[in-house]
This record gives sequence, C-alpha cells and structure tokens, in this order.
Amino acid sequence: MATTAATLESSDLERFRSETADWLREHAPPSIVGLTGTELDGNWGGRRAVFANDGMKQWLEVMGEKGWTAPDWPVEYGGGGLSPAEAKVLAQEMRGQRLPAPLIGFGLTMIGPTLLRFGNEEQKREHLSRVCRGEIRWCQGYSEPDSGSDLASLKTKAVRDGDDFIISGQKVWTSYADEADWIFALVRTSTLDKKQDGITFLLIDMDSPGVSVKPILLISGKSPFCETFFDEVRVPVRNVVHEIDAGWTVAKALLGHERSMIADAFGGATAGPPKKKGSRGRLVDLAAHYVGERDGQIADAVLRDQVAQSEMDTRCFGLTVQRARDAAKAGHQPGPESSLFKIYATELNQERHELMVRLAGPGALGWEGPGFADEELKLTRDWLRSRGNSIEGGTSEIQLNIIAKHVLGLPD
Repeated sequence: MATTAATLESSDLERFRSETADWLREHAPPSIVGLTGTELDGNWGGRRAVFANDGMKQWLEVMGEKGWTAPDWPVEYGGGGLSPAEAKVLAQEMRGQRLPAPLIGFGLTMIGPTLLRFGNEEQKREHLSRVCRGEIRWCQGYSEPDSGSDLASLKTKAVRDGDDFIISGQKVWTSYADEADWIFALVRTSTLDKKQDGITFLLIDMDSPGVSVKPILLISGKSPFCETFFDEVRVPVRNVVHEIDAGWTVAKALLGHERSMIADAFGGATAGPPKKKGSRGRLVDLAAHYVGERDGQIADAVLRDQVAQSEMDTRCFGLTVQRARDAAKAGHQPGPESSLFKIYATELNQERHELMVRLAGPGALGWEGPGFADEELKLTRDWLRSRGNSIEGGTSEIQLNIIAKHVLGLPD
C-alpha cells in the first residue's frame, strides 16, 4: 500500500512538473530569459520600481496573479499554496528555462514569513497579498548609531498617545530605505531591567509625516544603505506585531530569516538562471580571458587549483543551503544554525571576489575613465563592496558568539 501511495504521489508530481513547464513556456516573456544581476533591480517591486524591460513588469504581474511569487504561501494571502515538493519543482523548471525570479526582497524573505508566524489576521490580509503582487517594498529598521551589534540597547522611542505611538529616533544602515514603502522597525516602548524587554516590533509607512531618509555612500561608489530619521511620527497601535514590549521574540525570529537570506545570496546558491550557454562559470571565464589556457585548462596551475577549490566550496555550500531551504518549506523555522550559514557565506563571497581580482590582475585596478571595460570596473567595485559582508546582517564576531552559545552550548 505504501509503495502504491508513493507511486501515485510521484505520478502526481511529474504531472505537475509537465503542466508547470508548459505554463512557464506559455507565459514567460522572451525578453526576460537569462536576465541576471543588476538587470533585476526592479524585481524588488514597490511604488518606485523601475524594471529592466516591459517583459519583467509583465512577468511579475502574471506570476503574482498565479501566486507563484510566493509559491508556498497560503492562497488566501496571495501565495500559490504549493506543497514543498511542488515549490521545488517550480524552482527547478524556472531554472531549466533560465527564467529569473519575478520578485525578490525583504517582503518575501523577511517580513512575510514573520507575519505568517506572528502577525494577526488583519495584518496578514493588509500586507501579504500586496507583497506577493510586488505592490509594496519593505526595509528593515534595526541598527542604530549606538546600537549595532548590541541591538537590544536601541533607543528609538515609541510613546503611547491614545490609539497611536509617537516615534522619535534614528536608524542606520537601513538598506534601500530611500526606495521602500514600509519599514519594519524595533522601537523601545518601556524601560525594564532586562534590555531585551520593553522592545516592540512595529510596522511603519515610510510616507508618514516625520519620516526622512539620507543615503550613505560607501568606498565602492554605490550603496543601498541609508540613515532613517523619525521625528514624532504617528503610527497606529494596530501596527504592532505580536505584543507590545515583546518584540524581541519577533526580532530574533526575523534575524534567522535574514541570515538565511544573506547566506543564500552570498553563497551563490540562489535559484536564478543557470550559466549562459557557452559559459563555464565566471571564475573559469575570467581565468581563460586573463591568464590563458593550455590544453583546455587554466594555464597557471596554482590559480587553476584555487578556482577548482572555490567552485567546489560554492557547490557544496549551495547544496547545504538548499537543504535548509527545503526544511523551511516543510515548516522548519530558522534557528541559531543560520549564523553558521551567514558567516560561511560571508567568507566564501569575500574569497571569491579576492580570487576574481587576482585572476584579472591589472584589469582589476580601474576605477573610472578609459582603458578598462565596464565589467572590469564593476569587478573592482564589487570587490570593495564585499568588504562590508562581514558587518551587515550581524557582524562575524556576533555570529561566532551565537554559534558558541546556542549551537555548541559553550559557557559564557
């Protein structure tokens, strides 16, 4: 009986695969096939979205209507209602057809899963469908000028005034705040003996009077980071997620999603389009162009070994993150083990960029002006940008402390 049930389940899944492949071929605009990287910046959605082409806008609309921007979310909240196995098949078929994700961002990877777990019915109905359709873009208000790694020491105040809170304070390193519609923020609503208590998790409309944003520039010349200021901003009490003074529980859960997201992005394990036809991967292509080949191999044996090691590390880490992604789709909530992913992904991404710079040699020394290709200038800036990986999303030192205490169980 078990064998028969398994066979039927496998047959149903294969039928779903065939139907999905046909649907994707019918509805995916030809102009989106193979799009990668900065070409997908508009995929964050929101009122300020600028798409790579009309096809990407159409792709978001048809996938949002189908519920496949968030395929495993409940249908009643704008998702596709797919099982974990079906969602995995969808990702595989999209990758096989070299189709980019129709939507990315903190709405799908951070606040969405958090609201599904902690939000009340009104909050889920108000926000989740809009996330799935790409109508709203979110940013994160956690870090403050004096409360980065020691997040629980935050000072942004929320004072109750009837049915509203009045928010005053500042957040920093708020990624994409200048393009976001809403922010999920931690604010202090009480001063209690334990600093983790008295913190509330609040949803704030970025168009509210008193909210202002100032971009922060990095050495790489481009930055998603901003400072966000709250000058007596009125926010309805109904925008509290979970309970007043109990936001630290929500904050920790969301950090698990954030670290898993960063690991996915930095580790090269994203479910985007595969390598373009004729490409052997960015590292190998760089080596072939700048170092040269001998008998079909990278000419420099040392660099050849380093490229091979990096590719193996990336592949192994990608498979590990895929297992975690499958577990999440099966209902497992990210725990302290996400710190392992974050710190390893950080180091892996930085090492890959160091290797790419070594492969390019003098070609990676450009900053602007003639004499360098656009891809060479981008490589230099990407390498500089990777220096910030060990700080954003929780410093590597903080991740090591979490691993020591909560994964290995070591004493303080």
